[in-house]
Amino acid sequence: MIKRILICTDLDRTLLPNGRQPESAGARTTFSRLVSRPEVTLAYVSGRHRELVEDAIREYELPLPDWVIADVGTTIYQVRTGEWRHWPEWEQDIGTDWRGLTVNDLWPLFTDLSSLRLQETAKQNRYKLSYYLPLLTDIDALQREMLRRLESQKVAASLIYSVDEATSTGLLDVLPAHATKLHALEFLMQHQGFDYANTVFAGDSGNDLPVLASAIQSVLVANADVDVIEQAKTQARKQGTMAAFYVAQGNFLGMNGNYSAGIVEGVAHYHPDTQVWMEQDYD
Repeated sequence: MIKRILICTDLDRTLLPNGRQPESAGARTTFSRLVSRPEVTLAYVSGRHRELVEDAIREYELPLPDWVIADVGTTIYQVRTGEWRHWPEWEQDIGTDWRGLTVNDLWPLFTDLSSLRLQETAKQNRYKLSYYLPLLTDIDALQREMLRRLESQKVAASLIYSVDEATSTGLLDVLPAHATKLHALEFLMQHQGFDYANTVFAGDSGNDLPVLASAIQSVLVANADVDVIEQAKTQARKQGTMAAFYVAQGNFLGMNGNYSAGIVEGVAHYHPDTQVWMEQDYD
């Protein structure tokens, strides 16, 4: 029987049923029952900033997590009795990639790239420079040019591209090279005593790909875009991590595999003993 398990999940269109596909009745209740167990540590891993994560918790009546990795991996908070405690050690770790520079130093490098439109101020932070761009943009060529300019400044950065299905808009984040969701999760695992055998991650979109294709046990919810599923499979095969990759199929506990139904299905796939936790009520 599992003694400890770290369950990590993206929010939008993974735990939150805010995509086009239907949510199974009772799926979020099953998820809440699972993560209420004393053996479970819960982490939300999101592109949202703190205020929007709190909005989602209220709007969708989500369980309060133990940890929040926000802003596409650039901030980490510990949540205890409703108090959010910023984890400065993480920002110190990733800050070395930018040699002391911040977003205010980097955005002037890209002002002539007409396809890029800066996101709102609330969606930027010291180590996260975020843009909107049209879906028809040649994203590969754009990223190559942006990386060339960053490298000329000796800045180690990663570019994370995803799509907001609700608005049919491209999203591009410029982050320190180590500020991906994957590195943030590995940092959390290392400092909290978890390993690949007792950690499960759930996601649905392009900015989840580094984790989905990693050695961390991962699940793609059934409502994920077909292109993301194929990219994740290709990357996992290339990295030899297919044993740690699962796509929710549905029919687990009679649910459809979308959103939270896919998360609990994935957890049970890797850790079958947890199914009894989801089938019973606990005081």
